[in-house]
Amino acid sequence: MAIALDTSLVVAVVGSGAMGAGIAQVAAAAGHRVKLFDTRAAAADSAIVAIRKTYGALAAKGKMSAAAADAASGRLQSVAAPGDLADAALVVEAIVENLDAKRQLFADLEAVVADDCILASNTSSISVTAIGASLRLPRRLVGMHFFNPVPLMGLVEIVSGLATDRDIADIIYATAAAWGKSPVHTASTPGFIVNRVARPYYAESLRLATEQAATPATLDAVMREAGGFRMGPFELMDLIGNDVNFAVTSSVFAAYFNDPRFTPSLLQQELVNAGFLGRKSGRGFYQYGDNAVAPAPQTEPAYPIPQEVILQGENSVADTLAARLSAAGLQVHRTSFQQEDGALLKCGDATVFLTDGRSATQRASDNALPNTVLLDLALDFSTASRIALARADQCNDAAYEIAVGLFQAAGYAVSPLGDVPGMALMRTVAMLANEAADAVNQGVCSVQAVDTALQNGVNYPRGPLAWADSIGVANVRTVLSNLAASYGEDRYRISPLIHRKVATGATFHG
Repeated sequence: MAIALDTSLVVAVVGSGAMGAGIAQVAAAAGHRVKLFDTRAAAADSAIVAIRKTYGALAAKGKMSAAAADAASGRLQSVAAPGDLADAALVVEAIVENLDAKRQLFADLEAVVADDCILASNTSSISVTAIGASLRLPRRLVGMHFFNPVPLMGLVEIVSGLATDRDIADIIYATAAAWGKSPVHTASTPGFIVNRVARPYYAESLRLATEQAATPATLDAVMREAGGFRMGPFELMDLIGNDVNFAVTSSVFAAYFNDPRFTPSLLQQELVNAGFLGRKSGRGFYQYGDNAVAPAPQTEPAYPIPQEVILQGENSVADTLAARLSAAGLQVHRTSFQQEDGALLKCGDATVFLTDGRSATQRASDNALPNTVLLDLALDFSTASRIALARADQCNDAAYEIAVGLFQAAGYAVSPLGDVPGMALMRTVAMLANEAADAVNQGVCSVQAVDTALQNGVNYPRGPLAWADSIGVANVRTVLSNLAASYGEDRYRISPLIHRKVATGATFHG
């Protein structure tokens, strides 16, 4: 097992912007003497002043001792030239995201530092293999991709290029862990783990909005209140900046030779063209500013509460609904078998199914049940405060309203969705799991690494492959297969690893 760099060794950080300053703050707090260099006059000095203020604020809040804050502050030093970094055991680069600039910097550093000094790039998108290709010792170059804000975000992607020595990657992995981070190993492929696997979180909701399945506010509410995500995709894109998010998607799309899975959204492109970049421009998917009013998600009005419901089959969703409905005073009848093809419950003339990737209209036709209503996925039906429903074109108003009243009686706010295949949360989770499985299948990372990365890098409530295990890998494959049949696009092709798991009956974390 590799050992972390000893805290007696010097860590150098080149670039004192938000990322570089954050890395310096973390490294000094972990016990290293840190040298901060920036080509901009006085930029490193200003960054150190700000870091020391941060330490003081943390001490005032009791999040670190005054002695620790003083000691960490004393370990920070600005330097005037690359030659001052000669005694560093690790140099972390956090400069502009430009291949030529990074190559030049590391070439300059090789002329200064010792041969056993580890060189690390904080690049979020550039190939580590490409950065190191012209180095004299490319084996010592590794990616050390932190997430912003560095002191708060736990994830660090440890990126190995083709020439990276595995022992070097292991040392940096152990060092990141010693700094209080949650590191994961990844190969140097476009997007690494997070910027690749997270693309469907934005892409599927953008497609749903384009197809007028629901408003951004409604989709955001479903993702938060049913899916457990901290932010919905549209408010998150506005926070990141639609220009930045669109550029990342376009970059990944191009890097994968225009793979349809990563196709950018025309809707988001239009926002960028209009200058509607999100919070920073005052308008994105939402309006911002002192007088801006946040749009409300579409929520069904109160409908009459049915007197009884028949829950079919034995599964966790049926068990949870039975408990919530019984607590509300409804008469619940349970059957241990399915009277209809996969139906979850019957209430009056309505038959409710958990979505399997088909549209409600298609499922109504397939099962000769015109009053079909589909229920979207939830992270946990026992704690979710909102669910989404979709109705078949054949479904009459009375049947739909009694289904809505049923879920309202169980304590859910109900958001209606247009009748799109896979609904919102289910198709998003299935696509996240599919992309995660493909990353594992292609040797980019491990199953545990991809789940850790998405939870700690972008705060997902559950890792995508753990979520696939929870839903059932076979069910995920069914959803993807039905999406592919509905759209006729290679975008929804199924990862070979999912096929193998289903064939063997295995889970990802089994």
